[in-house]
Amino acid sequence: MFFSKKKFLVGALAIGSMLLFGGCGGGGDQPAASSGGGNEIVVGSNFELTGNLAQYGSNSGKGLKLALKEANDAGGAGGKTFKVIEADTKSETAESVNAATKLISDDNVQVLVGPAVTANVIAESQVATENKIPVIAPDATNPDVTVENDMLKPYIFRSCFIDPQQSTVMAQFAKNELNAQTAVLYLDSSSDYSKSLGKVFKEKFESDGGQVLMEEAFLSKDQDFKAALTKLQTANADVIYVPAYYEEVGKILKQARELGITAPILGTDGWDDPKTIEIAGADAMNNTYFCTHYFDKDADAQPFIEAYRKEYNEEPNVFAALGYDAGKMLIDAVERGGDTPEKIRDNLENIKDLKVGTGVITMDPKTHNPIKGAVVIETKDGVRELRAKIAPEG
Repeated sequence: MFFSKKKFLVGALAIGSMLLFGGCGGGGDQPAASSGGGNEIVVGSNFELTGNLAQYGSNSGKGLKLALKEANDAGGAGGKTFKVIEADTKSETAESVNAATKLISDDNVQVLVGPAVTANVIAESQVATENKIPVIAPDATNPDVTVENDMLKPYIFRSCFIDPQQSTVMAQFAKNELNAQTAVLYLDSSSDYSKSLGKVFKEKFESDGGQVLMEEAFLSKDQDFKAALTKLQTANADVIYVPAYYEEVGKILKQARELGITAPILGTDGWDDPKTIEIAGADAMNNTYFCTHYFDKDADAQPFIEAYRKEYNEEPNVFAALGYDAGKMLIDAVERGGDTPEKIRDNLENIKDLKVGTGVITMDPKTHNPIKGAVVIETKDGVRELRAKIAPEG
């Protein structure tokens, strides 16, 4: 879900200071780990713990640690326990590389999980690949994370679906379920995540016979959206597509309804946080729909949700769920004999019908994207309801 690539020239890497935490035994935020190096899988948790992206990275890290703690409490995987060493990317691409370099060279991690956002994963991937250390990206939905210029990145994997899948789902939902013939787009021009999703939605919607009448843009951290919303309102479109993150989305929904906009408003997994309703208000969320990775009332998701509540005394969001899925992928790879980085890489590539927190996934070895389903959520009077369940592609 999150933030597309930027081109980097990575020269000499200056290793900056960073927030590192070793695994500790029993309870707390860290999974228990044995002290014997031969019996441990050392995991580098490389997330945005501070800075403007910390709400994404910190939740993903919590989900990862919960999965590995559960494995350790059950005796480990494949005769191994997991030790987590945390690093803070500080929500910066350069620090993502510095942190990954430190985790690999000084802490001797065998696998990296994170960062959350695409730009930081892409920045990290060069040093990980050079050192043949596998990376699991829980949240980075841009296709370039694992395949760039038609070339597979052999050590990079993800636990989330990709942008084209969810934008295609929402374009088809608008046409087939809402009978929409026209749409307008409201995009975050500071986010490649948002722009990529908007591009795919427009292409799919128009290829199916629809028409995109207008596009407007905002910037991350904007507060007042009424001028652009007023312009969009003049188009009188059947639906409004807003692929963005919950903080801005909540304000956009609230202000749109205050302007008298009643059209259905559609979104993506960046909406998937309880704070969206808190910011927008229950009334403003009526007649809204978004695509995401799982439905929190699905019976298959309850074990993860209940375990997360017990561990952290809070509700999980989608970032936590995808971090947990990344942990389950790693556990499976180790359980099947992944006791070295190369074997972990090979086993990640061959995941099949693995039950994770958000459902069941199989890894596509040609793209390193999980083959997994999606859901469309409708909100009615502040209550999320399952509107559609989309079967996995492939």
